[in-house]
Amino acid sequence: MDTDPDMIMHATSLRRRLLFWRGGAVAFFVLACLIGFSRSSGSSWTGRAPHLVHLKLEGIITADEHENIEALQKAADDATVKGLVLEVNSPGGAVTGGELLHDAVAAFARRKPVVVSMGGVAASAGYMVSVPANRIFANRSTLTGSIGVILQSPDVSRLLDRVGVHVDQLVSGPMKGQPSVVQPLSPEGREMLQGVITDLYGFFVDVVAQGRHMPVDRVRQLADGRPYTGQQALALGLVDQLGSMADARGWLLKTTHLPDTAPVTDIGPAATRVKWRRWFAGALSALPGAEFLIKESSTLDGAVAIWKL
Repeated sequence: MDTDPDMIMHATSLRRRLLFWRGGAVAFFVLACLIGFSRSSGSSWTGRAPHLVHLKLEGIITADEHENIEALQKAADDATVKGLVLEVNSPGGAVTGGELLHDAVAAFARRKPVVVSMGGVAASAGYMVSVPANRIFANRSTLTGSIGVILQSPDVSRLLDRVGVHVDQLVSGPMKGQPSVVQPLSPEGREMLQGVITDLYGFFVDVVAQGRHMPVDRVRQLADGRPYTGQQALALGLVDQLGSMADARGWLLKTTHLPDTAPVTDIGPAATRVKWRRWFAGALSALPGAEFLIKESSTLDGAVAIWKL
C-alpha cells in the first residue's frame, strides 16, 4: 500500500472533487424537477401576459377532486388569467365529486368566462360539471345528458345459502344494514334508499335548470337518464353550439377580447400527469414492465351519476 503523503493528498482531493460533482448533479436534478413541477402545475404565473387556461376533465369523476378544484381556484385568483376552456370527456362518476366540481366551475364563471368543449362523452356527472359554463360546445357525435343518479348494491345471499354459509348481521337500527351484500334489501330499505336517490336527482335537475336557464319541469322531462347526441342536445337546449375545441377556444378569445395568439396554459392534475408520464416513460422505457408504474386507478363509492353501456 502506497503511503506517500503526496499521493494520499492527491487521492483525497480526487475523492472530494468526485463528491462535489456528484452532489452538484443531484442538486441540479432535484432543482430541475421542482422547476418542471412548478411550471406544469401552473403555480408560477406571476408577471405573465393575459392568457387563457385549459382544464381537462377526463375519465371517471371520483369523490376526491381537490386537485382540479384547487387548480380552478388558483386560476380564478390570478389576474392574468382571463378565461377558462373546460374540456370534458367523462361518462360521469361520483355525485359528490360532480357537485364539488360543478360549484368550483360556477364560482369561476361568476368571475371570468368559461367555455366547455365536450369530447366523445360528457354525460351524467360529466354534464353536471359543464352546465355552469357561459357556453357549451359539443360534437355531433358527443354523448351527453344522461341526467340521473344510480345506487347499486350486489346481493349474494342466495349464493351463500347454496354453499351453506350464513352471515349474522347485527345493526343498531333497521335501516343501518340497508343495503347489504349478504342479505336481501327489505321493502323499507328500498323505500329509504329510493328517497335518497330522489333527493340527489332533484339536486341534479335543479343545477341543470339553473345552469341552462330552463324551467325545472322541462328539465325533468329530459332527465329520465337517457343520453343524447350532441345534435339532439343542441335541439333540446342542453348545449349551445356544435363545434370543436378550436371553435370553443375561438369563442372564448373573442369574448375576452384577447388576440388569436394569446397563450393557453394547461392546469390541473391532468396536465401535470401528462408531463410527468412523459418524463417517467422516457426514464423507464428500458425497464421490463415499467408501464405498470405509470398507470392510474380510481374507485367509486356511494351514489353515482354515470352513464354506462
